[in-house]
Amino acid sequence: MTDAPLAYLDHAATTPMWPEAIDVMTSELARLGNASSLHASGRAARRVVEESRELVAERLGARPSEVVFCSGGTEANNLAIKGLYWARRAQDPSRRRVVFSSIEHHALLDPVTWLAKHEDAEIAMTPVDRSGRVVVEALRAEVEADPSAVAAITTMWANNEMGTIQPIDEVVRIAREHDVPVHSDAVQAAGYVPLDFAASELDAMTVTAHKLGGPVGVGALVIRRELDPVALLHGGGQERDIRSGTIGVALIASFATALDLTVERQAASTARIEALRTRLVEGIRRIVPDAIVNGDPTAGPTHRLPNIAHVTFPGCEGDAMLMLLDAQGVECSTGSACAAGVPQPSHVLLAMGYDEVAARGSLRFSLGHTSTEDDVDRLLAVLPTVHERALRAGVR
Repeated sequence: MTDAPLAYLDHAATTPMWPEAIDVMTSELARLGNASSLHASGRAARRVVEESRELVAERLGARPSEVVFCSGGTEANNLAIKGLYWARRAQDPSRRRVVFSSIEHHALLDPVTWLAKHEDAEIAMTPVDRSGRVVVEALRAEVEADPSAVAAITTMWANNEMGTIQPIDEVVRIAREHDVPVHSDAVQAAGYVPLDFAASELDAMTVTAHKLGGPVGVGALVIRRELDPVALLHGGGQERDIRSGTIGVALIASFATALDLTVERQAASTARIEALRTRLVEGIRRIVPDAIVNGDPTAGPTHRLPNIAHVTFPGCEGDAMLMLLDAQGVECSTGSACAAGVPQPSHVLLAMGYDEVAARGSLRFSLGHTSTEDDVDRLLAVLPTVHERALRAGVR
């Protein structure tokens, strides 16, 4: 490992906590009191939770009663899609279809396929175009094939590998026409796109703290008060009886602080990060002329996130490049998931029409609020040697 400063280019996986969020969490960890207790210490803890809930709701354009705190994005996605499916099926046993996009994160993809395997759900996966954007007319066709049988629709707000922003307004419009609840995983979008739950007309939306400069282990399902999803956890009846369990006061307070800071600084931060991404992409193209920048090339908040650059290096193995970069103090991620140590091509790239070789030869570079020009320049400095070595090794 080099002694040079670390260049962290994996903010889409997790991003450093804001110092203010660390301070709030550290302070609250010293607090005594269960937020469900009725004595003074419990009431003080509850006050922190409810003030945090109000702040989260305000920053997300929701009502406080619509914010259900949970352990993070995975739990929120499971609660949304399973809870809505079970609730709708209980109302009408013929509603067994779940419509979802082919590029969902595994935190949503796996619960949906679990429903098909264990809960008699019929699942319909809608395709995406070459930029990774949901084909709206295909989604409409899936729903209108038998709208009375659809239990729920889910489409992520922005893809975690490509950064492509999805046409959520059009997805919601289709759902509304047929009285179908619609959910969106907004985990990646929350730090870089202004979110307004009420204006979006979504029924449910997932956010998590650690993508916003908050701690790992806390997030929220924002869900309309009128909906009553079936709970995954049963116990003390906390969080509208949707998510039982002792409330993590320190985690929630830190989450609220991180979200508040992120939204407050979002406009300036995204402009700065977009400039860093441009520097990164132009540098890669200069060093490796045949590199392919995937996704929608159009800049701007209506098309893709400002912080993600997903690049295919023809003739190279993405995993090999990742390890070579890591040895040079540059941390990024591949577009693939490893199962039992066996590299697998990214389901997102395959859904976009890439072949397995291209899908396995890709890297995701993602920037965040602590990223600097030095981080980008460190990557560009070591890339020629890394690329040359990866080319020699070839694709296995």
